[in-house]
Amino acid sequence: MAVCFYSNCLAFTQHRRIVPNSSCNKVERRVNLTRVVKPCTEAETSDGTRVFVMSDLHTDYPDNMSWVKSLSQRTESVVLVAGDVAETMDNFVLTMSVLKDKFQHVFFVPGNHDLWLRRDKSHYLGSLDKLDKLLDACGRLGVETKPTIVDGLGIIPLYSWYHESFDGERDITGYRIPSLEMACKDFHVCKWPDRLKSEETSLALYFDSLNDENWSRVKDIQRQCSHIISFSHFVPRQELCPEKRMLFYPNLPKIIGSKYLETRIRSIHGAEGSASSCHVFGHTHFCWDAVVDGIRYVQSPLAYPRERKRRMNGGEDWLPFCIYSGGNFAEKLSPCYWSDYYTVNPRTPEITQLAPWVSKYYTKIR
Repeated sequence: MAVCFYSNCLAFTQHRRIVPNSSCNKVERRVNLTRVVKPCTEAETSDGTRVFVMSDLHTDYPDNMSWVKSLSQRTESVVLVAGDVAETMDNFVLTMSVLKDKFQHVFFVPGNHDLWLRRDKSHYLGSLDKLDKLLDACGRLGVETKPTIVDGLGIIPLYSWYHESFDGERDITGYRIPSLEMACKDFHVCKWPDRLKSEETSLALYFDSLNDENWSRVKDIQRQCSHIISFSHFVPRQELCPEKRMLFYPNLPKIIGSKYLETRIRSIHGAEGSASSCHVFGHTHFCWDAVVDGIRYVQSPLAYPRERKRRMNGGEDWLPFCIYSGGNFAEKLSPCYWSDYYTVNPRTPEITQLAPWVSKYYTKIR
């Protein structure tokens, strides 16, 4: 995802101390920041398919493209790419071609950057036309975009887009916070038919409806598979993003997720979920691994080079994350700074006082 004054709006340096309520004397519980991701060993992988996950590759950045090209061969494995591969079609095709050479199966769902028209808008009638051409390119490359069973594991890509009403928590008031249109480039570099508007639910509903075409395949997967991984680019639950007062752009939750996506996920994995249920997402560039209402939610982004250099979220040294091998899900991704934080600290969105590292960037309304 990109925001016009971006570099500090989605994340912050991961060594910063968090004080959930700076008006009280409570001290939060700390989380361990030492990266201890457990790789899939040969013993674990000899009995079945390995599935790797990653998102937000942003290979328009040369450093990120070089990282993709440097990945080792995993020709008997699967990789799920949860959107935001590249802004230009040339870089998208090159990236997916490289991944297809390195993995037996490559799955993809589109993110917002994949549908931007900023650099090659003359080639497309609009963002939906570009989506069609991206999917055509995937078909030619052998990249999979529909629900499929691989060695007994159900893999379900889900189309989605965000809507402002996804945000159900109290807003931060009393500060001059830029509008969504000022902050988010999507409003300027995506082009939609008049009937679809980002500020309403129509665009989110449209993308959700694209999943209907594949729903018979989903039903087959539910009948045949004990383990299922669904994945999307956008965020299905607000609990999978830090609270507004912690964010450098406090209105971020209005442009990240879809309630319709969560409804889809529950229709796949069940209202109560299960230990064999997992959903992978992207977009916010926050590493995340948490179980919410019985479903495991995971985000493992590569993110922007500047974020990785500042030790902010990106996974240059540990991606792609092996989430499934030998018929079982892998151990928890660790550390995931924010999801680890919320395992030991309560979510308190009713507190709307900006965190000190955020408030210094905003002017109070007098």
